[in-house]
Amino acid sequence: MKAPDGVPLVEVVRSGVVESVHRGSLVILDRDGSVRLALGVPDQPCFPRSSSKPLQAVGMLRAGLDLDGADLALAAGSHSGEPAHLDRVRRMLRSGGIPESALACPASYPLAEQAASALVAHGSEPLPIYMNCSGKHTAMLLTCRATGWPLEGYLDPDHPLQKALARTVLDLVGEPLAAVGVDGCGAPLFAHSLTSLARSFARMVSGRSGSRPRRVADAMRAHPEMVAGTGREDTVLMRAAPGLLLKGGAEGVHAGALASGAAFAFKLDDGAARARPPLIAAALRLLGVPLDEPDLTNPPVLGGGRRVGELRTVV
Repeated sequence: MKAPDGVPLVEVVRSGVVESVHRGSLVILDRDGSVRLALGVPDQPCFPRSSSKPLQAVGMLRAGLDLDGADLALAAGSHSGEPAHLDRVRRMLRSGGIPESALACPASYPLAEQAASALVAHGSEPLPIYMNCSGKHTAMLLTCRATGWPLEGYLDPDHPLQKALARTVLDLVGEPLAAVGVDGCGAPLFAHSLTSLARSFARMVSGRSGSRPRRVADAMRAHPEMVAGTGREDTVLMRAAPGLLLKGGAEGVHAGALASGAAFAFKLDDGAARARPPLIAAALRLLGVPLDEPDLTNPPVLGGGRRVGELRTVV
C-alpha cells in the first residue's frame, strides 16, 4: 500500500489567513452508483478503521448473531462509554453468559470526558469494557457463542469468526482486500478503497428491508446515540438528517449514505479529527442535504476566546 497522496480538502483560516491545510481523498457517489466527484486518490487502498464496523456487524449476523435495535447499533458503533453504553454492553454480555474478562480489547477510559472523569473520581482503573470498541467485541463474543466457536482467540485472523467477517467485507466492498492489519482494538482490519467503502454503505441502505445489511443500517439510524454518543458527529448528524447512515473511523476516515443510495467516503491524510465535520457537511450539501448544525459543520477558530476564523472546505 502506498502512503496517502491527497489534495487540499479543508483549510484552517485564522484572521483571514490560511494557517493550515488538511489534504486527503474524497469520493461522492450518485444514487445509481456512478461517481459524481472524486478528489485525491479514492481508489487507492486504505484502512477504513472503525468505518468498517457496520460491515463487520453484517458479517456477524450472517454467521448467526441474533441482535437488533439498539444492541445491533452498539455492535456497529464506537461508543463514548457513557452509562447507557456500558449498561447495555454488560446486559449483552450477561445474555450470553460471557464474563467481562473475555473482552480482548485494550483497557481504556471512556471517550466521553464526563464519564471518564466520574470513573477516575471513583477510583476506577481503565477497563476493556470502557473502550469504544467494546460493543463490537461483545457482539463478536456473542457470535462465537451462537455458533459454537471458541471464545478464546476470537481476534486471531485464523479464527472462524474473523474468516467469516473477512468474507463479508469482501462481498460488501466488491473488490480484493489489499492488506490485513490490526486495528486499534486488536481486531483484524482489511484495506480497500474509499470508493468501495462508499459503495458498501450504499448497499447497506439500499438493501431489501429485513436483509442483514439493511438491518444494520436501520438499527444505526434508529439508535444513533448507540453509534457514538452525546455531541459526537455521527449521533448529531444522523439525528439531524433522517435516513442518513454515518460512521467514522480513526485517522480521518468517514463514510455515509443517504436513503436514496447516494454515498460518500473520505480520508484525511494527516488523520485530523477537526477537519471531518465540515467535510461531511460539504459532501452532504453536494448530495442535496443541507445541515443546520453550525458548531459541527462550520467549526470556529478561536483567538482570545472569541471566533477569529473557521475551518472551510475546498470542495
